[in-house]
Amino acid sequence: MLTAVAVLASLALIGWLIYRAVRQKPIKAHTIVRALAYLTGLYTFAFFLSMNIPLLIQVVVSILLGGVLIVMGASIQRRRQPEKS
Repeated sequence: MLTAVAVLASLALIGWLIYRAVRQKPIKAHTIVRALAYLTGLYTFAFFLSMNIPLLIQVVVSILLGGVLIVMGASIQRRRQPEKS
């Protein structure tokens, strides 16, 4: 159901862009980026809700572990660089 809503929202965005282009009205870049971010979030939410619980837990743990490893790598790299004064 949520996937259908996301597809309809994508079609609505495309239709809105076509309408604005036909009417020759200006489209601001931040409006398009915000709409794409909302659609991406909606698709991601629908994707995660379609998973079974063990797979969802594995994905969330992998994302968290990746974030921890990135922070650890950045802190190690920061310590190894000589200070610039």
